[in-house]
Amino acid sequence: MLRRLPQFKDRNVLVSSDTADDAGVYRLDRNRALVQTVDFFTPIVDDPYLYGQIAAANSLSDVYAMGGRPLTAMNVMGVPTDLVSPEIIATILRGGAAKVKEARCALVGGHTIRNPEPVYGLSVTGLVSPK
Repeated sequence: MLRRLPQFKDRNVLVSSDTADDAGVYRLDRNRALVQTVDFFTPIVDDPYLYGQIAAANSLSDVYAMGGRPLTAMNVMGVPTDLVSPEIIATILRGGAAKVKEARCALVGGHTIRNPEPVYGLSVTGLVSPK
């Protein structure tokens, strides 16, 4: 049986895992709140550039679903380096970067690890009205 971990209750947390949403919302002030999400998945198409675009669009959509505007994004990637070439990895990342640019969002970094199967997505931070 899984137990819920005790959490610090912060009145500025407007949306959290308690609501089963894909993003969290944290009130900064009366007019602005941060929207934060992280989302990634395994390849669903054979084209690495298209896979990068789809995964990035999926991550960005979590912010849009909350009524927000994406500001920054960070790549999240796991890849079996013995099976996936550096060229394929770069193509996936280029596809993701193209979607981030299309969203007028700043790609500010990310993290890549070795993983038994490829996964790619983004951590995205955006702004939304707390109302």
